[in-house]
Amino acid sequence: MLDKLESIEKRYEELEQLLSNPAIIEQRQLWQDYSRELANLTDLVELFRRYKRINRDLDEARELLNTDGDAEMAAFLSEEIARLNREKAAVEGQLKEKLIPEDPFDQKSVFLEIRAGTGGEEAALFAADLLKMYTRYAEEKRWKVELVDAHPTDIGGYKEVIINISGKGAYSRLKYESGAHRVQRIPTTESGGRIHTSAATVAVLPEVEEVEVEINPQDLRIDTFCSTGPGGQSVNTTQSAVRITHLPTGLVVCCQDEKSQLKNKEKAMRVLRSRLMNKYLAEQEAELAQNRKQQVGSGDRSERIRTYNFPQNRVTDHRIGLTLHKLDLVLNGDLDEIIDQLAASARAEQLNRTGD
Repeated sequence: MLDKLESIEKRYEELEQLLSNPAIIEQRQLWQDYSRELANLTDLVELFRRYKRINRDLDEARELLNTDGDAEMAAFLSEEIARLNREKAAVEGQLKEKLIPEDPFDQKSVFLEIRAGTGGEEAALFAADLLKMYTRYAEEKRWKVELVDAHPTDIGGYKEVIINISGKGAYSRLKYESGAHRVQRIPTTESGGRIHTSAATVAVLPEVEEVEVEINPQDLRIDTFCSTGPGGQSVNTTQSAVRITHLPTGLVVCCQDEKSQLKNKEKAMRVLRSRLMNKYLAEQEAELAQNRKQQVGSGDRSERIRTYNFPQNRVTDHRIGLTLHKLDLVLNGDLDEIIDQLAASARAEQLNRTGD
């Protein structure tokens, strides 16, 4: 950690010199870039310099303690050393936190995809419950929710639904929701009163810009068709629905929510870019850390992350062993307590790796 901090401080001093160089000042864009870089490093460098001052004060106090024979002075110096050690530990912890790399996607909007899993119609109804939960959570955060694509069932569920949640920091909060969600309850279709277990999967993808993911138009096959409603019934006689296939990867995106074919195509392309970015990042992560699994989970949609138990009004997040008896509130969008603890767990894991 110290070597990295020394390197950062050296870069900070270089930037200070560069910003006072007349040749740099004349280059407005370069001067602004260096200014931003300097500003981003200032807090960390000031904290590191404070850390070094504490170490110098500790060395001086220890040296005095070893050379001064006065009992009263020795007691004072012992107290001072204890105080400085506490301060050093606190500053060291702050330095480790500041060295944690920020997720470059944290401030982005997201595409949130929910798919019914095992459990038939009950799983589709649970997918609708999850959609309502995330929609209400987004509304609480004053984020905008936009329906991208939906495949409803006859009794109000969803085989699949995709929404876009736009707002600053949406990905930083919702990224922990990717995985398999399990529900335990008595289905409305169950006459015997038996508890059934069903599941739905959630994928949270950061929305990326065109410049971040380059797509060759020749790699796309675009099909149009009439949009459909529950049970496959046609709800639009024009071919406004769009299906885009990315031939190199086999990824397929459909969109039929808009009446305009052009708008459906634009939405589908936005989803495709995010899925491609997610695929590329997953491949890079697999190459870099095949045997490492973060405490909060890999984000793989096959991984069971949470159970919603209706009879006990209980929700359990299996990644961090958190159980809350307020399922009704959680399904109404009260997700902050769960997300806060997942974020804290992820941060602790990052701190452990920083200290390695």
